[in-house]
Amino acid sequence: MTVSPFDHPILSGLLGDAELAGFFSTEAELDAMLRFEAALAEAEGAEGVIPLDAAKAVAAVLPRAALHHAALREATRRDGVIVPELVRQLRAAVGEELGRHVHVGATSQDVIDTGLALRLAEVLPILDTRLAAVVATLDALDTRDGKIKTMGHTRMQAAIPVPASRKILSWRDPLARHRERLAAVCADVEILHFGGAAGTLEKLGDKGEAVGRRLAASLGLAYIPRPRHTERDGIAALASWLSLVTGSLGKMGQDVALLAQNEVAEVKLAGGGGSSAMPHKANPVGAEVLVTLARFNATLLSGMHQALVHENERSGAAWTLEWMLLPQMILATGVALRTAATLIDGLTFVRKG
Repeated sequence: MTVSPFDHPILSGLLGDAELAGFFSTEAELDAMLRFEAALAEAEGAEGVIPLDAAKAVAAVLPRAALHHAALREATRRDGVIVPELVRQLRAAVGEELGRHVHVGATSQDVIDTGLALRLAEVLPILDTRLAAVVATLDALDTRDGKIKTMGHTRMQAAIPVPASRKILSWRDPLARHRERLAAVCADVEILHFGGAAGTLEKLGDKGEAVGRRLAASLGLAYIPRPRHTERDGIAALASWLSLVTGSLGKMGQDVALLAQNEVAEVKLAGGGGSSAMPHKANPVGAEVLVTLARFNATLLSGMHQALVHENERSGAAWTLEWMLLPQMILATGVALRTAATLIDGLTFVRKG
């Protein structure tokens, strides 16, 4: 049993996304953190912050370190973050002599935020690919059915006949614009977070920038001169983009559900959900899911904007709120894109008269 519909043993049949969920598993999160710590040791060794041979030894051990999850869980209850216990376990894994060369100059937020950035760098291309697929499917629908006459509706009342293309392009074009916006979103979140205790890298002296640049390059992330520990506009912009995508898909889903009503019957769906009481019904389940996920992300977006309010140089409360909300928004967007592609692929506008 789970409180989340995205990994619920039954509801995940409707709302699950195993591909994207994998990036938010315990294993994926810990692997990303270990990548950060290993790359940090290598960068510091190359810049002479720690001995080069020690750096190589640490970097060789960390990626395959055996971690004790129960201890990590208990320590997180106490500390509010996983990293203090994680570092303790990593130092034990490399041994007392090498342990002092682990996590040098870094802080918990460097590890957690960079670990998220590494996973987002893999997640966002998947969303872009799915978004491109939906756009292509709508282009194909427009080519095939765009000239079919349908009734335009304004304020839920019949207006004048319009070509189906009028409706299809109102679904397609916002999605194409979201693809264009994604490059800026990626640039905001696929960045290295590395600032030490309060964002000044004071423990690295004049080596801080050199280590940071080398570390960013090793991880495939952009280097920024000052960590964004409390500057969360990039994460909020990602959340806004996710809500825009699901919102546009929700508008499409709402239109399809209305067009598919028996008394309207301007579109035909290849499949539909059954009813326990009325066997003749074919419910527009996919369209309904799009509306639901649009409303879900719109609701969570307000919470992500609340998380913009970080006090001083680090917030425990606002930061934790991000952990609760952002993964769900990403999964909702992934599910919506996958559902939309299937829905449109099975949709046909009906010629009348």
